[in-house]
Amino acid sequence: QVQLVESGGDLVRPGGSLTLSCKASGFTFSDYAMSWWRQAPGKERELVASTNRFGGSTTYADSVRGRFAISRDNAKNTVYLQMDSLKPEDTAIYYCKAINLDSTYWGQGTQVTVSS
Repeated sequence: QVQLVESGGDLVRPGGSLTLSCKASGFTFSDYAMSWWRQAPGKERELVASTNRFGGSTTYADSVRGRFAISRDNAKNTVYLQMDSLKPEDTAIYYCKAINLDSTYWGQGTQVTVSS
């Protein structure tokens, strides 16, 4: 049974930091590129950051570049999103996604709220 389980979402003040985790099971994690997406109320889901199968290549949305960092640990079947200097506009549900040529999987999401 394929599962992607996100965790780490929370309420944080502007300027604060959070680390999100996404634990994968039920498939060969290292065969998949991984990414983080987010969806704010009333907005479309958008790509935040992505990494290739072994973490050697990463990409970021312009809005988070320099503040967020994606990483993965294939031994732990986990992808992370380190978020620093958080802003109210980062408030959203954050989802992880696994993709290769054959399959795409999504997690259920974790809520991040940035507010004073």
